[in-house]
This record gives sequence, structure tokens and C-alpha cells, in this order.
Amino acid sequence: MSQSKHVVITGAGTGIGKAIALRQAQAGHRLTLFARGLERLSETAKAAREAGAAEVLVRSIDIRDQAAVDSGFAQAVAELGPVHGLVANSGIGGANTDGPEDRFVDLVQTNLVGTYYCLRAAQRHLAPGPEARHLVVISSILGRFGVPGYTGYCASKTGLLGLTRALAHELAGDNVHVNAVCPGWVDTEMAWEGIDGMAGAMDISRDDAYQMAMSAVPMGKMSSPAEIAGLVAYLLSPDANGVTGQGIDMNNGAYMI
Repeated sequence: MSQSKHVVITGAGTGIGKAIALRQAQAGHRLTLFARGLERLSETAKAAREAGAAEVLVRSIDIRDQAAVDSGFAQAVAELGPVHGLVANSGIGGANTDGPEDRFVDLVQTNLVGTYYCLRAAQRHLAPGPEARHLVVISSILGRFGVPGYTGYCASKTGLLGLTRALAHELAGDNVHVNAVCPGWVDTEMAWEGIDGMAGAMDISRDDAYQMAMSAVPMGKMSSPAEIAGLVAYLLSPDANGVTGQGIDMNNGAYMI
């Protein structure tokens, strides 16, 4: 994307979302940053301005609330202009089990339904063509295969791949590219919560749990958030014109097709 395009990033307060915001800031874009936690979002915004963002707008939004999503996008467009790119990164992780405390609905409502709300809101506010506009969804390696105890997370992340393919078909005639990124282990708070959960369940140390997890990864390491941000930057760029409806894996070899 050329200078000073408007890019919306959800879940921009931490981890992958923050890294994407900083990468887009370095390109001089106008950024709208959404997340539930305003304090961390404000920290990202400060770093983005320092990194070179043309303008930065922050809004605290729960993407499960369709009215809030629609209002947030309308405000963003009123202040920073039509949307050239959306990175739908907001989501929650963790296990769920059958019973009264089952988190399945919350996982699916956040990761899948909330992302759908964001994609449709962005679609309504896209900049005019004929140049390409880009919608990027952050799915997961667990959209590729199942893990016991993670039915909600796996279902929601797999659903994002179907959503990506269907929406790519819908919008192809308008030169809107829709793609998903499927990260494996990424060095984020969410990943380390998963490692700690493994350690607790197996009564082993955090280091032992990490080594066990990485034993299933051919390259033996996590990705960095900045590496995921680099792949997203490619998908938002003219270099990715013609790439649409794809789920692109970045997992250090943990899943190969």
C-alpha cells in the first residue's frame, strides 16, 4: 500500500495486533486501533505515532457487540477517511469443557461472529477502487487440526477460513482481496498462558512444557509477533494483488500441506 492509507487493526493492544500496528505505522499509514483494553491500546498508539504513523485513532470496542463495531467504524471513517485495509486480529484463546462453565459460545462469538461483524463493517466503509483493498483475518494453526479440550477455539478458527473463502468470492469482482493468516506458536502472552496451562495440567515446569511444545515444531521455536506482522504487511501490499481466498500458514513447519 502506498503512503497514508487508512488501515484498521482490531486487537491492537498486545501481541500480534500491536506488532501489526507498529509495522503499518512505519509505512506512514493512518491507523484506527480497536481493542477492549484502552490502557494498552493507548500504549500501542503512542508507539505507533513514534514509529511514523500519519494519524492514530483508538477506540475501546468489544467486537461481540455489533452496534459498537458499526459505530466504531463509522467514527473511524469520519475522522480518518475510507478504509483501505482491515486486519481482523481480535480474539480470545484457551480451553473449554462440557458443563456449566463451558466457554464455547464466548469463543465462537468473539473469534468468529465478532470478526464477521468487523469484516462487514469494513466492507461498508471501503475506499473506492479501482485499486485493490485488503481484508486480512488472523486465524490459527488450530484452524487446520483439532486439539482435545479446544473445541471452541478450533471451531472458531476453522470457521474463519470458511468465512475468508466465501467473502473472497463475494468481493472479488470489486477488487477486494480477502485472506487469512494461520500462525502457529507465537511469542505472546496468550501463547505463554497455553504453555503454563500445559505445565499445570502435567505437573511439569514451564521450561519443560515449552520444550515439549516445541518438540512438535520442526524449526523448534515460536514465531515473533513482528514476523507475523511482516506477512500481514505483504498481504496489505500491491505485491499480494491476485492473492485472495487463501489461508497462509506461518508456523515454523508445525503444519505442512
